[in-house]
Amino acid sequence: MGPSPTTSRHFIVFSGCLLLAIFLICFSWTNPSISSTETNRLNRIAISSTSPQHPLDPLSLDEISTIHSVLRSHPQFSFPNAFPSIHTLSLEEPPKSVVLAWKPGRTFPPRRASVIAFASGKSHVLTVDINSRTVLLHEIVTSVSGYPMLTPEDLATAAFIPFFNSTFLDSLISRGIDPSDVTCAPLASGWFGPLEESRRLMKIQCYSHKDTMNFYMKPVEGLTALVDIDRNETLHIWGIDRKIPINSDPDTDYRYEVQKEKDQPSSCKVNPIFMIQPKGPSFEVEDKHLIKWAGWEMHVRPDARAGVIISQVKVTDPETGKYRQVMYKGMVSELFVPYMDPTDGWYFKTYLDAGEYGFGIQAMPLDRLNDCPTGAYFMDGVFARADGQPYIRSDMVCVFERYDGDVAWRHAEGPTTGKDVREVRPKISLVVRMAASVGNYDYIIDWEFQTDGLIRIKVSASGMLMVKGTTYENMNQVPKEEDLYGTLITENVIGVVHDHYINFYLDMDVDGSNNSFVNVHLVNQETNEGESPRKSYLKVKKQVAKTEKDAQIKLKLYDPSEFHVVNPSRINSIGNPSGYRIVPGGTAASLLDLHDPPQMRAAFTNNQIWVTPYNRSEQWAAGLLTCQNKGDDTLAKWTEKDRPIENRDIVLWYTLGFHHVPCQEDYPIMPTVSASFDLKPVNFFKKNPILRAVPYSKDDFLTLKSQASA
Repeated sequence: MGPSPTTSRHFIVFSGCLLLAIFLICFSWTNPSISSTETNRLNRIAISSTSPQHPLDPLSLDEISTIHSVLRSHPQFSFPNAFPSIHTLSLEEPPKSVVLAWKPGRTFPPRRASVIAFASGKSHVLTVDINSRTVLLHEIVTSVSGYPMLTPEDLATAAFIPFFNSTFLDSLISRGIDPSDVTCAPLASGWFGPLEESRRLMKIQCYSHKDTMNFYMKPVEGLTALVDIDRNETLHIWGIDRKIPINSDPDTDYRYEVQKEKDQPSSCKVNPIFMIQPKGPSFEVEDKHLIKWAGWEMHVRPDARAGVIISQVKVTDPETGKYRQVMYKGMVSELFVPYMDPTDGWYFKTYLDAGEYGFGIQAMPLDRLNDCPTGAYFMDGVFARADGQPYIRSDMVCVFERYDGDVAWRHAEGPTTGKDVREVRPKISLVVRMAASVGNYDYIIDWEFQTDGLIRIKVSASGMLMVKGTTYENMNQVPKEEDLYGTLITENVIGVVHDHYINFYLDMDVDGSNNSFVNVHLVNQETNEGESPRKSYLKVKKQVAKTEKDAQIKLKLYDPSEFHVVNPSRINSIGNPSGYRIVPGGTAASLLDLHDPPQMRAAFTNNQIWVTPYNRSEQWAAGLLTCQNKGDDTLAKWTEKDRPIENRDIVLWYTLGFHHVPCQEDYPIMPTVSASFDLKPVNFFKKNPILRAVPYSKDDFLTLKSQASA
């Protein structure tokens, strides 16, 4: 049935507007530096085109262009209309042994790229040798379910599809909504059975952006379209006749240019604060990606899926002055964000953000004054579009020093001892930061390196809630037996309960690749009768994990343990193995049924800690092909083999979690909440490695004051 005349007029006008919008979206995705000056643009291209200086350096513009040319001439992709959509194009890291053996000045390992492409309903995995300009490997994936990571072009296309459907447009108009006032979100459909197995699907839900930038707070509730993104077809529409009011609050726009015009002054005004470094930053950057600071050395590179990858982390031993290995590779492996509403328009909202949307692809340029402090060093990401051509994501990662007034160590003696001692050392750290804006949510990932050898990994969340429209304006209207699946946070708006889980891949190499995982269990020990006035104390029992199942850890408050990664071959002068321990934080655990399809796909949340033997093919906790997969290629599946892990090259996996029950203070934009976990040296150093740290002095202050006066 064709559209009505009214619908046709709206459709024609809106199609023109939307085509322009889609063009601008695609153009901004493929040309992220469009807003930069021409000089800065050329400088970025020059920097990003330079030859790699380290085996783990990301692919350059020139290298991606070469790969594109190789794929274009590849026999299986060279005939008309056969060139596939490129979903992932990234560095294929050389074998670990090769990277560890490489030294500057030696023969450079071959540069290769890993490519995941999609064509004719099939996923293709290729390895391209850049130097020889050849395809070394081409496989069609048939052994596991799922589809590749969605491209920005997929998302733009999917959001556009329903506007060719007259029923969808009629539904908007019947609600009194002008289609030109609508912004639609393309949402991953997940997997719940046969429907999601035969084609690439997305669900489209819309919001009103009339009079506000914060359209997320104005959902067109109940209206959902299911689309096939390869056939450009709308398959089904739900909620055509639902009439749920749209939030009418005029004060949802979070932009400063809007808020500063309000009559109410801000109650949180503070004077500007900046960290000033009279002698400049203490860190050094070699060849754009190698960072050296306060005894630390690490390689940092942006990544389309993980966001940022930290590699070859080493720290200086103050006793010898030599670097010692700590971690070969660390990164975000996957995120899981399930919403706790089982109704038609919400049950599928169980996102795997890294594997479905690309954590790095969703990273926007950092704000040089407010995301990162003065003195920060910025890195651009260089990625490939769906057509295989390169583009630059500017200012994607920043590196900076942090001083918050915290104390690294201190001690003072008082009158009791008669000794006048007050020794304090300021706590300074180095931070590697990236931020991803995955739809409504913003995630900030900090890798913080401290002078005492500790690595703190922090996840911060902000942005907007994903909210649900409702007819209720006050809680006194809600029947007692009704489950809102969340909190009424303002009139006609429910903030739906949800979780956030962020899984980290941590290839620990403590003083070498062969390590063991030790459960340092704290147990209650009763004293013998007459032995002591005490009746009990805590006793340490150590158990070395032999196989993967020994190292699957569910954290328990009243059954505590420490968890150490040690090198059993590196015994110090006291007789202890050198090691690092993971200090858990953000310990929320998934409460979903193990057989619930979303939980099957995100089974890495079944435990907070896992340990696996190193395997180059096992890096993504929810599988290589995440979209619509069945959970048949996950961390939980790999560990069913129960492989040996004692005194071997092992990978530690940690899942940090939040439960989020929304509240009114989360509206219309959320204050940032954070959680972190630590990797802390344990018997790694002979003594406190910052014993000889230098305190600040009055001379430092006078130097700073004189420079400020000048």
